[in-house]
Amino acid sequence: MELLLGTLWLLLAQSVAACSHQEFTCGEGLCVALDTVCDFTEDCGDGSDEENCSTYTRCDFEDGFCDLIQSPETPFRWNRTNEASALKQDHRNTSAHFLTLSPVGENETTASLMSPLFLRTHNCQISFYHHVGAAHGNLQILLQSHSDSQSTEVWKHSTQTETWLWAVVPFYSNQSFQVVIRGELSARSQASEILAIDDLSFSPGCTVLHEGSIPSPPLCPPSWFACDGGECIEESKVCDFTTHCPNGEDEASCPSECNFENGLCGWYELTPGDGFDWIRGSSDNVPPDYYDHPPLLDHTTNDTNGHFMFVLKNSSSLYPKAVLRGPWFKQSASRCTVTFWHYNSGVSVGAAEMSIRFKGTENTTVIWTTLYDQGRRWNQVTVQLGRITEPFQIALAKISLGVFDGISAFDDISFKDCSMPPAVAVCPEPTHFHCVHTKACVERLFLCDLVDDCGDGSDEEGCSPEIQCDFEEGLCNWKQETSGEDVFDWTRMQGPTPTLNTGPWKDHTLGNVSGHYLYIESSTPREFNDKAVLLSPVFEPTFQPGEDTDSSSLHRCAFRFHYCMFGSHVFSLAVYLRTTATGRGLLLWVKYGNQGNVWHRRTLYLHSAQPFQILIEGTVGDDFEGDIAIDDLSFLDCHLFDGELPSVITPTLTTPTPTFIPHSCPAGQFVCGTYGECILLNQVCDFKNDCSDGLDETNCVKEKCDFEGGDTCGWKVVSNSFSVSHAFRWAADQGESIHDGEQNHRPTNDHTLNIPKGWYMYADSSNGAYGQISDLQTPVISSTGPQCTLMFWYHMSGFTVGTLQVLLRHKNTSHVVWSQTGNQGNRWRPAEVFLGLLNDFQVVFRTKRGISYMGDVVIDDVSFPNCSPLLPSDQPCTPEQFACSNGHCIPKDNLCDFINHCGDNSDEDLFICKGFSGRCNFEFDLCSWQQCQEDDFDWRIKAGSTPTIGTGPSSDHTLRDPSGHYLYLESSFPQAVGDTARLIGPLLSRRSSQCKMRFYYHMSGDGVGTLSVFTKTEGVFHLLLNLTGDQGNYWKMKELQLRSSTDFQVVFEGKVGRSEKGDICLDDISFSLGCLLSPSASITHSTPPPSVPPTGFCPPGASVCGKGQCFTPEQRCDFEDDCGDGTDEKDCGTSCSFENGLCGWKSSLADNFEWALGTGCVQSIRPPFDHTLQDENGHFVYLEATPVGLKGDRVHIKSSVWKESSAICKLSFWYYLSDKASGTIRLLIKTENSIIEMWNKTGHKGNHWNQVVVPLRKLRNFEVIFEGIRSKDLSGGAALDDMEYIDCAPSTVEPGDCPKLTDFVCQNGHCIESHLVCDNKADCADGSDEWDCAHIFGSPGACNFNMKEDRWEQRCQLSQDGDDDFDWMIGHKTETGAGPQSDHSPDGGGKFLYIHSAPQREGDVAKVTTMNPFPASIGLCRLRFWFFMNGSHRMGTLKVYTVGSGGAPLLMWAATGNHGNQWTYANILLSNTEDFRVTFEGEVGGDMWTDIALDDISYTAECMVGGPVTPQPMTCDPEQFQCAYSFQCISKSWWCDGLPDCADQSDEELCPTALPGTVPPQDGCPAESFQCSDFSCLPALLRCDGVYDCPNGEDEHSCPLLQCEPGELVCESWPGCIPLYMRCDRSPDCLPFHSDESSCHECPPKYCQDHGFCHIKEHGPVCLCEPGWSGNRCHVREKPSLTTSSPTLESTQLDSVYAGIGIGLVLLLAGVAVCFLALCKRKCGLIKDDPMKYGMMDNPSFDWGAELPSEDKRPDGCPNINPKRSNGPGLSISVYPWRRELEQGSNWKDAKLSFSNPLYNYPSDTNGAGNRASEE
Repeated sequence: MELLLGTLWLLLAQSVAACSHQEFTCGEGLCVALDTVCDFTEDCGDGSDEENCSTYTRCDFEDGFCDLIQSPETPFRWNRTNEASALKQDHRNTSAHFLTLSPVGENETTASLMSPLFLRTHNCQISFYHHVGAAHGNLQILLQSHSDSQSTEVWKHSTQTETWLWAVVPFYSNQSFQVVIRGELSARSQASEILAIDDLSFSPGCTVLHEGSIPSPPLCPPSWFACDGGECIEESKVCDFTTHCPNGEDEASCPSECNFENGLCGWYELTPGDGFDWIRGSSDNVPPDYYDHPPLLDHTTNDTNGHFMFVLKNSSSLYPKAVLRGPWFKQSASRCTVTFWHYNSGVSVGAAEMSIRFKGTENTTVIWTTLYDQGRRWNQVTVQLGRITEPFQIALAKISLGVFDGISAFDDISFKDCSMPPAVAVCPEPTHFHCVHTKACVERLFLCDLVDDCGDGSDEEGCSPEIQCDFEEGLCNWKQETSGEDVFDWTRMQGPTPTLNTGPWKDHTLGNVSGHYLYIESSTPREFNDKAVLLSPVFEPTFQPGEDTDSSSLHRCAFRFHYCMFGSHVFSLAVYLRTTATGRGLLLWVKYGNQGNVWHRRTLYLHSAQPFQILIEGTVGDDFEGDIAIDDLSFLDCHLFDGELPSVITPTLTTPTPTFIPHSCPAGQFVCGTYGECILLNQVCDFKNDCSDGLDETNCVKEKCDFEGGDTCGWKVVSNSFSVSHAFRWAADQGESIHDGEQNHRPTNDHTLNIPKGWYMYADSSNGAYGQISDLQTPVISSTGPQCTLMFWYHMSGFTVGTLQVLLRHKNTSHVVWSQTGNQGNRWRPAEVFLGLLNDFQVVFRTKRGISYMGDVVIDDVSFPNCSPLLPSDQPCTPEQFACSNGHCIPKDNLCDFINHCGDNSDEDLFICKGFSGRCNFEFDLCSWQQCQEDDFDWRIKAGSTPTIGTGPSSDHTLRDPSGHYLYLESSFPQAVGDTARLIGPLLSRRSSQCKMRFYYHMSGDGVGTLSVFTKTEGVFHLLLNLTGDQGNYWKMKELQLRSSTDFQVVFEGKVGRSEKGDICLDDISFSLGCLLSPSASITHSTPPPSVPPTGFCPPGASVCGKGQCFTPEQRCDFEDDCGDGTDEKDCGTSCSFENGLCGWKSSLADNFEWALGTGCVQSIRPPFDHTLQDENGHFVYLEATPVGLKGDRVHIKSSVWKESSAICKLSFWYYLSDKASGTIRLLIKTENSIIEMWNKTGHKGNHWNQVVVPLRKLRNFEVIFEGIRSKDLSGGAALDDMEYIDCAPSTVEPGDCPKLTDFVCQNGHCIESHLVCDNKADCADGSDEWDCAHIFGSPGACNFNMKEDRWEQRCQLSQDGDDDFDWMIGHKTETGAGPQSDHSPDGGGKFLYIHSAPQREGDVAKVTTMNPFPASIGLCRLRFWFFMNGSHRMGTLKVYTVGSGGAPLLMWAATGNHGNQWTYANILLSNTEDFRVTFEGEVGGDMWTDIALDDISYTAECMVGGPVTPQPMTCDPEQFQCAYSFQCISKSWWCDGLPDCADQSDEELCPTALPGTVPPQDGCPAESFQCSDFSCLPALLRCDGVYDCPNGEDEHSCPLLQCEPGELVCESWPGCIPLYMRCDRSPDCLPFHSDESSCHECPPKYCQDHGFCHIKEHGPVCLCEPGWSGNRCHVREKPSLTTSSPTLESTQLDSVYAGIGIGLVLLLAGVAVCFLALCKRKCGLIKDDPMKYGMMDNPSFDWGAELPSEDKRPDGCPNINPKRSNGPGLSISVYPWRRELEQGSNWKDAKLSFSNPLYNYPSDTNGAGNRASEE
C-alpha cells in the first residue's frame, strides 16, 4: 500500500506541470530546485541531478582537498578524516571523508580553507554541509578580494547543532575573488567540541581563473561598483532602491519586488539544514501531512505552480527557529514601506516576526509580528520603514514552540517609495530646496523638520534647535501642563511601549529601538477621558492687527509633528492654539481612533495676532490598548516670544430679571402666551396644542425627535454619577466622532440621515463602571390617547454591551415595559412600546453599563405617534362605530380587543364583550383555550420578563406592567431544537361569517424558532400563518381571516429554535363578532376520556357517583355530599389535610411557581413537621423556593366555583410562618365581579403552626383562593395545612337567609336569583317563582305570541326590520314541520314566532326589533326567552343584538346548530352604553329544514329602569340589633351576651370589651348622680345598666360589656359584677358615681321600662317583670326555650327578625288574635303604616323615585358590623316578608314564604300570600 501511494504521488507530481527555469527537470520528470543539483545528494531519485556536474567546482574530500588549499595566514589547519569525536560519519551516513577542526590545547583555534580564484560575478553561490558541534565556536563564509585581499563576511553560523546542516550562500563581486571557509574555536572549547564541513559545491556562475592566467585589472576604483557595461558607481548607491546601472545590475541582487518565481532575489535561510528552514518551493513541495485542505495556492499566480517561501520542519528540536534574511539595502526614504503577503495557518503554527537589522550592530528592531493561526488565507501586511540613513537588512523569523503543525508561507514582497529623490539641475523657487550634495529637490516645508530628506543632511543644516525637538535628549523647551484638564504627563520612551498591540515599536527620528519619543500611557491608573497636555514655548504673533494678510502670510509660521495612534482603544489627539496662560484655546486639529502602526506626519499653519503657544493634548481611550505617541516636533518660520501669556479676564455677568406674563387665569390653570387664554393643567404636555401659541407644549417632550444638531427635544439626562468627565451618561453625538476600533461599539451613521454627520443619543460605556445606570426621561406627560405608542430605533453592538430599558414612571413608582440586553449586531433595530391611555407619567430610557467599554447603547428617531388624547365628537356615532360611555365613537373593529380605546374602558367591559367568543388575555388561566396532549411540551403563562436574558418581552401586552400575564414558549433546557407546543382554541361554527382573529405576538432573540397558526377541521391542519426567526423586540399585532366549510378550531404551534434565546410569546387573542361557537362537543385532541356509564344509566348532563348513583351539575361543589361518598365534592377544593393529595385545590397556570405539596424537613426553609400528624412524614402545601424567584412573586391555589354557602360558613386552616419559612399568605374570595381579601398574614409568627378561622358567610358562585407572596428573592417556605369548611352547607341553617338582597325566597324557604322569577321555568322546587306571572308580558317587548297573527307586532311592541331579507311570522306550527309542533306553554295550545326557511336562500336573515328603547345599562338587564332549533345538521343561526341610538348592533348572544327536538331556555345579560333596542336575528341554514322559533320573551325589571333594582334593606327598631348576614332583628339586649342568637352568629362577633363613647363632664349634679350631655341628672343606679336613659345614651358610654346575674350591677371601675349583697351597704364600691349606693330607698322613674313593677327591697329597687321579660329593669326579652347556635327549621320562630315565642298557650292564642286583627286592619285600611319606614312599597306601578335609607348609621348607638353594601341608583323595594308587626309571629312552619312583592308584581290575594303572618 505504501508503494502504491508513493507511486501515485510520483505520478501526480509528474503530471502537474513542466519545471520552471529555476528548477531542474529530473530524468523521470520530477522537478527539484537548482540549488540541490550537483550537491552530492540524489534528490531526483534516479541520480540524474548528480550527473553532468562538470561545470560545477566541487569537492567531497574523498580524494583529498581537490582545488581547495589551507590558508597560510591561520596557524591551524582543517583535518581530513572519516571519523571524529561525536561524529562517526559524514552527512550521507557513510564512512566517507570530511573535514574537521578540533581545539588545540587551550588556545584559540582558527583554520581557513581557500577556494580557487574566481572571476568577478553576480550569480555565484556555494552549497555545502556543515556541523557545529561546539558551544564556543563558529563557521564563517568570507569573500576575499584579489586586489586588496580585503575580506567581507557573507555568512556565519555559531549555533551548536547535533546533525549535519546544508547551507547555500550567494555572493557577488565586481573583481576577482576567493571564497574563504573559516572555522573558529575559542580557548574555552572542550576537547570534544568539533567543527566539520563536507561536500562543497560552487555553482556554474563561479568561474575559476586558471593558474597562469593574469586577472584583468579592475574596471572601477576600489569600493566602487562596476556595471556590466563598464560604468562605475559608488558602492553607497548599490541596493538603494534606485537603478544606476543602465541594465540595473546594481539592484539585481536586491530587487525591490520579489515573487520568488525566478529565484530567491537575494533572500536566504540563515541556518539551512537545521531541520527548520525557509524553503523556496511550490504547492507540490509542501508535504501533504502539513494540511488537511486542498493544496496551498501561490499568491502570485493563484495556482499550484507558482513559487513562494515556506517553512519546512524535519527536526525534533524543541525550540526551532527559521530565519529568512533579505539583501542589504543602503538607505530608504521617509515614505518607505514594505508590503508582503503572509500565510500562517494551523493548529500549532506558532508565531512570526519581521525585524530590521542594521550593519555594525547586533540589535534588531521588530517591525511586525503575528501570532498563531490567521486562517486559511493569504494576509497582506504593510510595514512602515521610514527614513533609514544606514545599511539595513530585513529578516523574517519563524518561531515554533516545540510542536509545529501548519503552514507558514511568505510571498510577493515589495518596497514602495523607498528611493531617495533624484538629482536635478534646477529646483523650482521658492517652494523647493536644492540639496547641496545630492542635488535633489525637497519641498521647503520639509526643511528643518528633523528628517534628512536630501540624503546628505543639507536640508537640516542651519536650523534653530530651540524650536525643534526629537526628544533624544529630553523635552527640549516643551513642558508638561499642570493645570486645567491635564491629569497626567506625557512619558519619554525608547523602543516599544510596555503594552502589546498599542503604541509605536520604534521612534520616528532614528527608526529603531534606540530612538526616543513621547507617549501617553493608557493603562491603569488611567481612566477614559484622562488628558495629558504638552505645552510649546510661547511664539510671537504671526501678524499684526489691521495687517493685510494674504495667503502667503498665513503660511509663514508652520508647525510640523509626527504622531502614532495605534491600538484598538485609542481615543484622540488634538492640537490647540491658545493666547492666554490658561484654557485650551482654539482647536486646530484633532484625530480620533486607531490610525495603524505607522508614524503620520502633520503640518499645521499657525495664525495669531497675539502671542501664542501650542498645546498637544492626548486623551485616554476605553482601555489599555490606547497609547498615543508624538515625535520630531518642529516649527518653520516661527519666532519665539520673550515673555509669558496673559491670564484670562472673566467679565461680570448680569442676570436679567425674569418677565411675567400678565393674565387673568384662575388658580390651577395654565397661562397661555396669548392674554386671557387659559387651559386646564391636564392639557399641558399632552401632544396637542391647546394654547393657540403652543406654549402648553413648549417645555414638553416633542412628538418626534431625531436629535439632529444635538437637540434632545425635551428629553432630560439623569445620571447617578457626580463626576461629569468620567460619568456613564446619555449624550448627543455624531458618528464622525468615532475613533478607530469603536466602529463596532456604536454606529458610524445615524438612523435618520444614515451619514456620519447625523446625530443620535448614546451612552458611552468607556466611562463609568459595571452596572452604572443613566436615565433619559421626558417631563411629566399629562395624558395620552388610546392608541399611543412609543417608537424608536436602537443600536446595541459590542461584545460587552449592557442593557437598554424603557420604563414608565408615575410619581415614585416605575416599572419596565421593554428591555434588551447584550450584543444585537452592528445594525439599527426598530422597537415599539404600546402606551395606550395614561395620565401623569414619564417615559424613561434607562441604560445599564456592561462589564467593559466594548459596546455602547444608542437610540435615534424617537416618536410618540397617535398620542394626542381623544377629542369629544359633536356628531352622533355611525352604525359602523361603537358609542363609548363617555361620548366618544370608536370603530367597531376595536371592540373587545383588550385595549381601552374609549378612554373609560367601556369598550372592554365584560358585559359589552359577552358576545365575543374565545377571547383571552391569560391573566389567570387559558380561558377556553387548551393545551394539546399530542405535542412535546406546553405553553406556559408568565408575568414579567421571561427567564432567559436576551429574549422575550419585559411585560405583557394587556396591562403593560410586571403584574400582567401572557403566554410563552420556553425555548431553553429541557426543550430541544424542533420541539413543538400547541394551543387549541374553542370549536367555532362553520356558520361563522366575516370571522377574524386578532392576536399579539413577541418573537425576539437570535435563536427564535417558528410560530405557526392553523385551522383544524376534522383532524386536518390548514396553515394560515408561518413566522420564523427574530421579528423584533416588541409586541406585534396580527389579524387573520377565518373561514371553513365545517366546524373548526384555531391552533397555535410554537417550535423551538436553534438556541435558548428564542422565546415565543402570545397575548390578547380575540375574535370578531362574526366568529360563533359551535354547539357541538369539542374536537378531541387529547387522550380519550375515562369510561362512562352505559347509555341511559344517568340522565343527560349528570355524572356518576362512586357508589353508582347519579348527581347533577347543580349538586357538584355545593358543600352537600349528595353521593354519600364525596364524589360530587372531591375535586372542588374541599376540606383537606393534604395527606392524600390536594383534594381538588388547583394551581394557577399564570404563576411562575407553585404551592408545592411536601413533607417536613428540618434543614429546609419549609416547616420541620406538618400539623395533621405533627411529624416529618405528614403533608402540607408550602411556598416553594425556586432558583429564579424574586421578591414579590405571587402564587395561587384555588378551589372550584362553589355554588352557595350558608350564613354561618367558616373556613378554618393552619398556617406556618417563621424566620426561615417566609412569605405572605392572603385568603381571597373571588366572585363573578370582584375579588375580596378576607385575611392576610406576614412575618415571623413563631416556629409552630397557627390556626385561623375566617367567616365566609353567605356567598354564591365563589372561589376560595390562597395567595402566597415571596418576601425576598429566592425565598419561600410559608405553609398551609388542615383546611376545613365549617357549617358551609346551606341546609345547615334555616331557609330564608339568601346571599343577595335581591334574591327571591321560595315558599319552601330556598333562595333563587331574582332574574329567574317569571321566566316560564320553575326554579323553586315548589314552583312558587312562576306563580302570578301574568303581568310579565305587559312589559314592552315581552311577548308569548298568543294573539291574532295580524296584531302580534303591535301587541308585543316588536317590529320587522326593513333592511333584512324576509320577515318573522307567528303560528301554531311551521309549514315544513321542521320547527316545533306546539308552542312553549304548558298546554301547547299557543303560538310562537318563527322564520320559514324553505323559500329562502342560505344566509338570508330576518330581524325583529323592540319598538321602544330600553334605558342604557351594562350588566343589569336580562332577557329571557325560549327557542327551538331542530331539523337539519345544516341549521342556521339565531342571534340577539342590542342596537344603540346610532344604529350600531352589538352582539349579545348567538346559537348555531341543532339543539334537539325541544324548546331551549336562554337567559341573556343585555348591555349597551346608549339607550338600546333588542334585535332577534334568524339566519337561514343550508336547506329547507332549518326553521327557527321563539317564544315567551320577557325582561327583568332592571331593563325598565336602566339601573339596579335593589330592595330596601330590612330596618330594625332602635331597640333591636340587626344581624349582619341574615335578615333578622333580635333584641339589642341579646347582643354580645355570650350566646349566638342570629342565624349567622354575627351578634357574638367583634364584641368590644366596653361600649364606645365618651362620658360628658360631671360637674353639675349632686353625689350619686350622673350628668347627661343636656345637663339633666340621673340616679347613678342607671349608669351602665344596659338601658339608654340619657337622650344620647351617654349613661352607657365606656361601660364594660359583662353578663351579670339578676340584681348584680356592672361597674366601670370594678373588675367584674358587683354582687347583690354589696348594694346599699353604705360602703360605696363602684367609683366614681357610687351606683351601688344610689336610689337605695326609691324607684327611679320608668325603672322597670313598662314591662314590670318596681319594689324597694333590702338592697335597693327590684323589678318584678312581666312574662317574656327579664333583667334588672325588665329590659331583656327572654329567649325561646330551644336556642342553638345552628337553629333548625322546626326550632326557629319568625318575628320581625326572629323574635321569641310567647310562653304558654295563652300567649300563643293572644299572638294569633293579634295577627288576625292586624291582617284585618291592613285589608280594611284602618291603620296604614308608612311604607318607607320598613323599606316596602305597595304601589305595583313601581315608584322609581323611592330612595334607600342609610345603612351605615345606627340610631341606637351600637357599633354597626354590617359590611358596606352598594346603594346604587334604582328602585328601592323589599323582597322580604318580615315587618315589625311580625315580631311575635308564628314560626317558619306556620308561614308561607311566597308573598306579595312589588318587584314581581304579585297581587295580594289568597293564592299568593293569604297565609302570611299577621301583625301583632
